Amino acid sequence: MEKIPVVQVHTPAFVKDGKFHVRLIEGRFQNLRRLTTWPLITLFFGLVWVQFDGNPWLLFSFEQRRILLFGSALSWHDLPLLAGLMIAGACLLFFMAVAWGRVWCGFACPQSIWTWLFIRIEDVTEGRASIRARHDRKGLTPELVLRRVTKHLLWSLLSLITAITFTGYFIPVREIADSLITLQMSPALAGWLIIMSGLTYANAGLVREKICLHACPYSRFQGVMFDSDTRTVSYDINRGEPRAQKHDRHPQSGDCVDCGLCVQVCPAGIDIRNGLQAACIDCAACIDACDLVMERLDKPAGLIRFASETELSGEKPRFMRPRLMGYGFVLIFAVAAVLYGFTATTHLLVEVRRDRHALFIQLDETTFCNTYRVKVENFAEADMIQVSVTGNQNYELFGPSQIDLNESGAAWLPYRVCATDINHPRSELAFNFRGHGVETTKKTTFLAAAPPAGPQGN
Repeated sequence: MEKIPVVQVHTPAFVKDGKFHVRLIEGRFQNLRRLTTWPLITLFFGLVWVQFDGNPWLLFSFEQRRILLFGSALSWHDLPLLAGLMIAGACLLFFMAVAWGRVWCGFACPQSIWTWLFIRIEDVTEGRASIRARHDRKGLTPELVLRRVTKHLLWSLLSLITAITFTGYFIPVREIADSLITLQMSPALAGWLIIMSGLTYANAGLVREKICLHACPYSRFQGVMFDSDTRTVSYDINRGEPRAQKHDRHPQSGDCVDCGLCVQVCPAGIDIRNGLQAACIDCAACIDACDLVMERLDKPAGLIRFASETELSGEKPRFMRPRLMGYGFVLIFAVAAVLYGFTATTHLLVEVRRDRHALFIQLDETTFCNTYRVKVENFAEADMIQVSVTGNQNYELFGPSQIDLNESGAAWLPYRVCATDINHPRSELAFNFRGHGVETTKKTTFLAAAPPAGPQGN
């Protein structure tokens, strides 16, 4: 049996005590990453802060027991739709992982997005990576202290805004902002915001790549998702080796000049030339850096590129393969199921409960009454609901024939239903509710005394 070769991974020279400074780079993949992340950031803040008809675009309202989504209201009974969305998202994640590796992590994961934002703030306040590294070697100065205090204040402000926005998905964000400005926030809400702000600050500012490597399970099971045709950020060892710096090059040298720029721009602090590693998030920063060097050396780009193991070995890669097709089929099915579910959402939620204290009330020998409690919750545009009863008996309804949903809300309302000349102790009864564009029926039972037995024959 062939043994797995052991590769000695060397720590980059600029890494000191596990700390490194990420160098920002420009390039086509970084532009693509921004085209992906900025709409997601805008969506994250816009869903909460932008209002439609006095309500945010998205709100999980526990007080109203409904989900507000772009001006429409969904009931808690529609929560399986959100579970369906999560399943569809997971299928999309698996599909992308099999096809292109961890591109979600590098281009759309919130942890990566906020890490890049914090790195950008660090670059603005303390200077580029080389300057920050030089400051670390020289020690603190008054100017550096001021710059670092500014950096941490901006990190804290962004963390607080992030925590407020996230909490705004469950509590109206403008109420949170008002309570924060007027210093009338409840201790529970204040504690929650402090915890969320602290976690954001630590994850994106201090821990960063360690979250991706040690806390996120995706980096661990990616090896199960990948196959030999998965296109990930890869170093073409056949073209690049043996590497040699510009002044030491000879005719047998590879294209890699060992400049180390691919390592300096990596937010995970790894050397992609050592092969596929669990910490790699496929952000493609090393591709942009290497392509820039190749352009300056008048060599073709693509020494580091998205490539599969099959492609690097010189064979023709396959895109359509059973595992990828399977995930694609499940993804299409999940999306179709969610779209169908949104066409059958709950517009009128009705609950009818019998009075458990008395099975029935007998007014005379032939008249019986049952009492019920009714609750109606509206998730459409109807304000008034008409109430009626039908069944296999001649029923008479006592109680409000109209329900003003603006006044009653989701309160329980008492009703009495009476019938005469009952021929069966248990009959079917249906409450009918009708409003503007909505209609529903709730079935229940009507109980009465058993009719007297007829005369027996001799």
